[in-house]
Amino acid sequence: MKILIIVFSLSILLLLPTSLVSAEVFQERLEGTLNVYTNQLVFAPGDPIFVHGLATAKEPIIIRLFTPDGTIAEFEQLMTNTDGSFQHFLMEWDDPTTNLPYGTYILEVISNQQGGISKKLEIKFSSTSDFIKIPIERIVNTKVFAPETGAVGRDFRVFVQTSSDGLLIGNDPNTILGTSHVHLPNGQLVNLGDDLKTIHQGLYYVDFLPALEGIYVFHMVTFDEGNISHGSSATNVLTQDIRGISAQIIELNTILEETKNELSTLKQETSNFDTTLEDASSNLEGSVTLISSSIANIEEGSSQLNALLFPIVASIAIILALQIVIIARRR
Repeated sequence: MKILIIVFSLSILLLLPTSLVSAEVFQERLEGTLNVYTNQLVFAPGDPIFVHGLATAKEPIIIRLFTPDGTIAEFEQLMTNTDGSFQHFLMEWDDPTTNLPYGTYILEVISNQQGGISKKLEIKFSSTSDFIKIPIERIVNTKVFAPETGAVGRDFRVFVQTSSDGLLIGNDPNTILGTSHVHLPNGQLVNLGDDLKTIHQGLYYVDFLPALEGIYVFHMVTFDEGNISHGSSATNVLTQDIRGISAQIIELNTILEETKNELSTLKQETSNFDTTLEDASSNLEGSVTLISSSIANIEEGSSQLNALLFPIVASIAIILALQIVIIARRR
């Protein structure tokens, strides 16, 4: 009876579709085996970071720790044990610096033999980790106010505001903004820590004189009590700014006004030319009429003169003819 039951069970297993089993195996192969843990999630200065977990046997894995601004603070590569487990001392927290300030960090473990799968953990670096799970964090803000445009050879002013939880912080700009700098159009970097001046607590400014045409990026870095904040603003520097263009426009307006006055004077003078030309035309017409009358008179006088001279000429001709006749008879 038991033999029949066993044979019947095996027959049922053989008749079952294999798609379910294959799907489970494929899903396990896709996700892989990678579990990551740390000794705690909130760390204070002096606390060590221990990373442990489970992957496949004798597998190289990579451990990376990213700072709040996304840069890599720690990078380690190790091999898992024969059972796939791993344990590693990553680092010990020191006092906060500009490179490792308070804030939220990302711990990432990457598998090299399982298709590059990775696991990430969010850990926090705070001033204390006693009796709290999520520490109260100070949020430092940096605001930069720079003009949109500038001109080569003309200085302009850039303002900076530093605050924490809505309150203005900082007194000495070289202390709180010591690593602030400006990126020049040619790729150079100029530090502004010594040039910043204080207007009020948390309010600072710097007068900057550009020598090149292009885009200047002002990058202000606030570091206060272990907390860091960044703020940026850009200014497009041209060959001349709106002040130079305004001066040229004013000069152009002055020239246009003078040209307008000269054109008005010329128009007035040309209007007088019209009257003079009309008078000259009238005088010319009168002169032509007089000349025509004189010519008519000359023609009339010529006719009268011809009438007077004709009898005289005829008489002279007759006298000459008579003398010729008399001389001929004498001979």
